[in-house]
Amino acid sequence: MALKDTLARLNDINLNEIDLNDLDLSSAGLWPGPVKVICGIALGLVLSLAGYFFLITDLQSELARVVQQESTLKSDYAEKYRQSALLEDYRQQAKEMEANFRMILSQLPSDTEIPGLIDDINKVGTANGLIFNKIDLLPEVILEYYVEKPIRIEVVGGYHDLGAFVSDVADLSRIVTLHDFTIKPVGGGEVGRLLRMEITAKTYRYKDGAST
Repeated sequence: MALKDTLARLNDINLNEIDLNDLDLSSAGLWPGPVKVICGIALGLVLSLAGYFFLITDLQSELARVVQQESTLKSDYAEKYRQSALLEDYRQQAKEMEANFRMILSQLPSDTEIPGLIDDINKVGTANGLIFNKIDLLPEVILEYYVEKPIRIEVVGGYHDLGAFVSDVADLSRIVTLHDFTIKPVGGGEVGRLLRMEITAKTYRYKDGAST
């Protein structure tokens, strides 16, 4: 009955008879009942719209976050799936790398082969017409997986002979690398005179075979 009465009173209101200038918020309690109802409904609509707006905004932000998260998860899943599909290939490559590593280790000389390496270097130098001033074994350098065995060499010969010697030493069956070379003319430095070359040859052995 109260709702019916209120609706009936609203229908009876003549909005032209209401002077908005006479409505004072400080005396809202004295406003006519229908006016109070209209204002209450209007206020309720405003609050409802404001709440709906803020709720929708929060939901849209949450939706955007979830969509971004979904995209990230899909990317992570695709990457992990790709890695798992390649896992067998990686294992095969690891086996091949281990086999190659063992083959390289088999080329590393043992202590008893160092004299043979020096003989090979001497033969290569003599074949290229070089004169050896010295071949000195330097202290070993112990690294993480292997041991370096440096050999300091000093030879005398022509420019092209020195070049051929370096190339032939690098082609030896044992693993030998060449470092820190210097070349100086012998006596006065006239054109066509002999050259003196100092160079360090390094060979290697596996660390497990290193003496303690």
